[in-house]
Amino acid sequence: MPTVLIIEDDRRIAKMLRRRLKKAGYDVQIAENGKCGIEKLREYQPDLTLMDMHMPVMDGYEATRFLRHHGYTGTIVALTASAMTHDADKSFDAGCDYFIPKPVGLDFEQQLHNILEGQHGKDSDRR
Repeated sequence: MPTVLIIEDDRRIAKMLRRRLKKAGYDVQIAENGKCGIEKLREYQPDLTLMDMHMPVMDGYEATRFLRHHGYTGTIVALTASAMTHDADKSFDAGCDYFIPKPVGLDFEQQLHNILEGQHGKDSDRR
């Protein structure tokens, strides 16, 4: 069973993503901000991390840079409601592997499956 860590400060979005991913057969954990996400990664080694880029305490850009600086090599997918090119570039510059704009589409689960299989989904961007 693939494992996913959702780092998202909006509880409604986090719960909706968790519900969809569990239904698709994923084991899912949630952290409410970048700092909590880093702590969660110490105990939970997910196959994929979904990182909201705009959060309080520690945003996704800072959390991703911290993780990469400290040797984390896992797959990080940036999630943000801002789908502007500069936001994708900023996410990739921070160390994210993929970028998916919110709200996520109906093919979100397939996008994650493709990412885990080493491909990229049609609506996700990869650096």
